[in-house]
Amino acid sequence: MPGSFSARAPRGRFAPSPTGPLHLGNAWAALLGWLWARAGGGHFALRIEDLDAARCRPEHVEALRRDLDWLGLDFDGPVVFQNRRGELYRAALERLTGQGRAYPCFCSRAEVARAASAPHGRAEDGPVYPGTCAALGAAQVAERSRTRPPALRFRAEAGVVAFEDAALGRTTQDVQAEVGDFVVRRNDGVASYQLAVVVDDAEMGMDQVLRGADLLDSTPRQLQLIRALDLPVPAHAHVPLLLGADGRRLARRAGPPTLTELREAGVASERVVGLLARWAGLSEGGPRRPADLVSGFSLGRLPRSAIRVDAALVRASLGPSG
Repeated sequence: MPGSFSARAPRGRFAPSPTGPLHLGNAWAALLGWLWARAGGGHFALRIEDLDAARCRPEHVEALRRDLDWLGLDFDGPVVFQNRRGELYRAALERLTGQGRAYPCFCSRAEVARAASAPHGRAEDGPVYPGTCAALGAAQVAERSRTRPPALRFRAEAGVVAFEDAALGRTTQDVQAEVGDFVVRRNDGVASYQLAVVVDDAEMGMDQVLRGADLLDSTPRQLQLIRALDLPVPAHAHVPLLLGADGRRLARRAGPPTLTELREAGVASERVVGLLARWAGLSEGGPRRPADLVSGFSLGRLPRSAIRVDAALVRASLGPSG
């Protein structure tokens, strides 16, 4: 069974993907994660999740580091880059394969979607994987590997996974029934998000994982991987998302200005932090520095449901003309 982290100052992280400029939704998660760690006198790290070579760009890394510094968030230790950690992921995959917990899969997404036995799964993951390749023999694997490189799938455990989310309370999911065996290495050899985040958090000593509620469904899968790899279990907190007026997740598309736009327009970062703090229920909305919010921070003060953000009003108050 996986253990827990020993009693010490907490360790948290912000782990953005450098696929474009940071927006207010990113700043929201970064600020809350920073406050959670700092309120406990803890360590806060920056990890760049840049495994997607087709979409991640070095210039975005430099921009996000400038934006986070402008926002008033500091980080401990060197910046960690996922694209430099391939050996760690390969070692974990070899361990899972050696245990019989991971197996080669030759199915494309389209083939999984067409499988008659595949019931509808969680929306972001498509249909439940029907186990098409779960029982292939060595000869079949060798034959199919001649024409298509396989992905690796993790054999999901049967039964309900339950955990206590520090922001949302008790959460349950039957991974096998609702997701099925899931990918831990893509067929191009790149580790999946589910595997990489588990390996990275354990290797970096992270015992606090704060992220958006859109990733809540990933946690039961990650807990199964943690158990299989005998890693310590971090505390999880999934915070409400910032949504646009249309109810869709706030992102880089037409919405409030990016942090870079605000910074380059000369907007005081304290105004941005104050707005985020008001949405979090931590202040009345006046200018604030992150350090001003540490002493009064509690996850229990955060709203439980998503927050609607009026992009026009945000642009009027924080944008270049504000």
